[in-house]
Amino acid sequence: MEYGDSLDRALDSVPDIGSAGDRLSVPDAVAQTDGAFTRFTNLDGVADALNRETEHLHRFVQQTLATSGKLDDGVGRYNGDFDDRDFEGVIDDYTEEYVRCSECGLPDTRLVQEDRTLMLRCDACGAFRPVTKNSRSKETQSTQEDVETGETYTVKVTDTGRKGDGVAHRGDYTIFVPGAEEGDVVDIYIKNTSGNLAFARID
Repeated sequence: MEYGDSLDRALDSVPDIGSAGDRLSVPDAVAQTDGAFTRFTNLDGVADALNRETEHLHRFVQQTLATSGKLDDGVGRYNGDFDDRDFEGVIDDYTEEYVRCSECGLPDTRLVQEDRTLMLRCDACGAFRPVTKNSRSKETQSTQEDVETGETYTVKVTDTGRKGDGVAHRGDYTIFVPGAEEGDVVDIYIKNTSGNLAFARID
């Protein structure tokens, strides 16, 4: 077979992903108080935008927020008082772990089972890696001392959240710091925590 023909066949076999990675658009989470519970009203829409099963995202929400919940017609209902930012923080974590390729950064990925191991395979660059199962709910009690409401800490901002807030990490906590930018080292005051998420202000 001529080289040109071989190249054409190889190109034909590459998935047609276009620039989907640049167009990843995830709707903002919508939280709705329901007595002692909180509804994640557009959970199904978020899962659809991420091209993942709603049930899978629902389980991740429960584990990350260390709570129990129920999925009904695409709406998640969770025991506890949460708000939009709580759910958006979970979405960010889920996207990094289960959607975005760690090599090229694109979301053109699939979850596949290989030899009993859940793998994230990228259709854009061909990279694949094992997915680490979320175990934060099991570690919540042992990590409470890492971040406490009303305390101040010095942290380095390493990421930017979907709302533009700076994101820092301490132990197993993800801390959202409005007004901080990636690379900043800041003193912060913890206003409140929820599961393994913390919300702070620059002190």
